[in-house]
Amino acid sequence: PKMKEDNCLQAALLCMGMLCYSHAVAAEKVTHARPSLHGHHEKGKEGQVLHRSKRGWVWNQFFVIEEYTGPDPVLVGRLHSDIDSGDGNIKYILSGEGAGIIFVIDDKSGNIHATKTLDREERAQYTLTAQAVDRNTNRPLEPPSEFIVKVQDINDNPPEFLHENYHANVPERSNVGTSVIQVTASDADDPTYGNSAKLVYSILEGQPYFSVEAQTGIIRTALPNMDREAKEEYHVVIQAKDMGGHMGGLSGTTKVTITLTDVNDNPPKFPQSVYQMSVSEAAVPGEEVGRVKAKDPDIGENGLVAYSIIDGDGVDMFEITTDYETQEGVVKLKKLLDFETKKSYSLKVEAANVHIDPKFISNGPFKDTVTVKISVEDADEPPIFLKPSYIFEVQENAASGTVVGKVHAKDPDAANSAIRYSIDRHTDLERYFTINAEDGNIKTVKALDREEIPWHNISIFAVEVHKQHQEAKVPVAIKVTDVNDNAPKFAAAYEAFVCENARSNQQFITITADDKDDSANGPRFIFSLPPEIIHNPNFTLRDNRDNTASVFVRREGFSRQKQDLYLLPIVISDGGLPPLSSTNTLTIRVCGCDGNGSLLSCNAEAYVLNAGLSTGALIAILACIVILLVIVVLFVTLKRQKKEPLIVFEEEDVRENIITYDDEGGGEEDTEAFDIATLQNPDGINGFIPRKDIKPEYQYMPRPGLRPAPNSVDVDDFINTRIQEADNDPTAPPYDSIQIYGYEGRGSVAGSLSSLESATTDSDLDYDYLQNWGPRFKKLADLYGSKDTFDDDS
Repeated sequence: PKMKEDNCLQAALLCMGMLCYSHAVAAEKVTHARPSLHGHHEKGKEGQVLHRSKRGWVWNQFFVIEEYTGPDPVLVGRLHSDIDSGDGNIKYILSGEGAGIIFVIDDKSGNIHATKTLDREERAQYTLTAQAVDRNTNRPLEPPSEFIVKVQDINDNPPEFLHENYHANVPERSNVGTSVIQVTASDADDPTYGNSAKLVYSILEGQPYFSVEAQTGIIRTALPNMDREAKEEYHVVIQAKDMGGHMGGLSGTTKVTITLTDVNDNPPKFPQSVYQMSVSEAAVPGEEVGRVKAKDPDIGENGLVAYSIIDGDGVDMFEITTDYETQEGVVKLKKLLDFETKKSYSLKVEAANVHIDPKFISNGPFKDTVTVKISVEDADEPPIFLKPSYIFEVQENAASGTVVGKVHAKDPDAANSAIRYSIDRHTDLERYFTINAEDGNIKTVKALDREEIPWHNISIFAVEVHKQHQEAKVPVAIKVTDVNDNAPKFAAAYEAFVCENARSNQQFITITADDKDDSANGPRFIFSLPPEIIHNPNFTLRDNRDNTASVFVRREGFSRQKQDLYLLPIVISDGGLPPLSSTNTLTIRVCGCDGNGSLLSCNAEAYVLNAGLSTGALIAILACIVILLVIVVLFVTLKRQKKEPLIVFEEEDVRENIITYDDEGGGEEDTEAFDIATLQNPDGINGFIPRKDIKPEYQYMPRPGLRPAPNSVDVDDFINTRIQEADNDPTAPPYDSIQIYGYEGRGSVAGSLSSLESATTDSDLDYDYLQNWGPRFKKLADLYGSKDTFDDDS
């Protein structure tokens, strides 16, 4: 159909062009001053011919239809000059956009053809320039003129959406007409020509839930009260059609996925009206009893549910919390249970939404209630003491077996088993107390002393007779009450000083007392002198009635030479029932004082020293004695050092008595001979000689089984011991070495004992006596006695 329409349009345009061409040829006038193309004329109303001003070119644009697919090139138009007489001397030239490639011109006739299929969406128009020149000389006959070739649009592009798929959200239960999303399509055709680019939107899928505006593409809700819980997602197909939506137009489609978002339009609801739970009476507070759950089809914060206990006889015994991860109500124990007291409880639990939407408050209360029945299960419980703790009192020094108090426990179970009691000995290590296992009476085992331990804290166990694993424990505090069993004493070891020149009735000391008993049996203290010395001529006592007493001088004129020390007995009584008293002795020294009463000396010998030597003389004598002692000590020390030299190199060392007879030696000047000191200590090779005045540092640990040989041991054993130590010590260097005796020395008065050079050396000695020593010395006699014979022979 499209090809047929294009052919018809091209035929119509061709006919119009031919008609115009024939009309122009008929009206052409050759006598014009300037030739013109297509000389147009018009007739007036009365037949008069009216002429317009002549121009060289009278066109400015041509039209060519796009997408032409015929076998022949499309005739775009014809160029003709007024001076063209048809003899072929004029040549038409075409230049500009697409000239020679898309558009070609017949240089004789001036016909312009389009040789290629044009697409308006690629290029809507082309600008060309036409000119007439002399064919022989190429001289321009007229100035060039510019014209436009416009590509005429046809509906060859369907609408296209910006996206292939769209996603949108809209709250559930939205009102009809609520805007969801706007989709937009575009058409590449010319919007200024015809209806090729005029689009109309329509909905192909998604009815009756949604609708679309035909001109804008806005999608809106079409049904009220759409419920997300019933259907959450919808798939809508939108179509965009050009040509104003009429038949024959091209179209494009897109898919839109619309999701209903949640609102709180559903209250929570328990799936059952009653929950049954059970819990052991042995459960501890905080332990979970059970869970309840109200279902809310909403999601997110709209589905959050909070639980609470609003009624029931177990409100004080149980509590409920919300587990927001599972949206469950967790029932927990709040207090300890007792099966024997109450066996079941009932709770009324409410579940309510946390976030409520005011728009849907009319949907009813967003909460629900349920009954929770909890049964208490019996458990084998340990004994229970009637009190959480006990406090008893007992007097100190009470006789053994005195009853302190009684504890009592019972079995809370229905069996009511018998109870046995015992003391936790970790709390009564000294075993001051005992308990009757059957009745719980606590008694003393030994006398108690409040002043030593005023409180005793013990623990009592109670166990069932037939179930030893069921055990209870209770603390018992025993207070030891005080009795007046301690007499008061001086608070400190008092020692008083009185001046020789003290005045009568002069106070010189204030004393106080201390009592280990409790305040009821202690202060107030009463101070007094014994009756036998109440008329003491030297001192007197006054009770200050504030638990202190003052001592005064009764007379004047004390003398250290006569008596320098006085002992004053003082009786101290407490306020207990019955009162106790003790006699304490106050030591009083007589001292020498200056005129202001300040102490100078309290020694009675000070007067004796004045009659003999003075203090300076005594000091000089003592200094001389000390100097003599120092001299004696130094003398003894030096003498010991001479007897025991610091260097371990004694002439009388037994190890130096080893004598070697198999070498000749080098005389007194032979210093290369064997040194016996090497045998004394291997360290001697390195020049190190141990000292006896410092502690030796061992380079290796002594080996078991080896002990140093004492000085009295045989030299052979000593050498073997040292060899064994050297062989077994990996750190010791080889102390044995090769000794060379090639040097005999010079100037020795003893002469040489060697016989190596005797035969060739002149000597004045006469060895003829060797002949008389017998056959054993015959060899020597031959060597030394044949000297004259040898000389005669020579």
